[in-house]
Amino acid sequence: MFSNESDILRKLRLIEMLKAELVTNVGQLYQAIAKNGGQAIQEGLASIILSCYILARRLGIDFAALDEAVTAKIAQNIKREHEAEKLFGDFSEYQRYLRRRGG
Repeated sequence: MFSNESDILRKLRLIEMLKAELVTNVGQLYQAIAKNGGQAIQEGLASIILSCYILARRLGIDFAALDEAVTAKIAQNIKREHEAEKLFGDFSEYQRYLRRRGG
């Protein structure tokens, strides 16, 4: 029983660490945007995306399910004419990108 409890605690600690990492990554992204640091912005966004995927997995959501949810959210934002879609077609462009790369 003790080893099972410690395994549960280890998993909970990891989830808490991943949540904190995500918040830290968002803060670093804001700093990079304020400094207009192109490479740092790219790295910050990549860190946030990666943190989300790993956190999802730790919460029981596999990568494919998260990808499906993202794809559904893209279609939803296109349909409801999200401001970024209406003004710039960003969601449609991302949808085309995913289709071209086979995703």
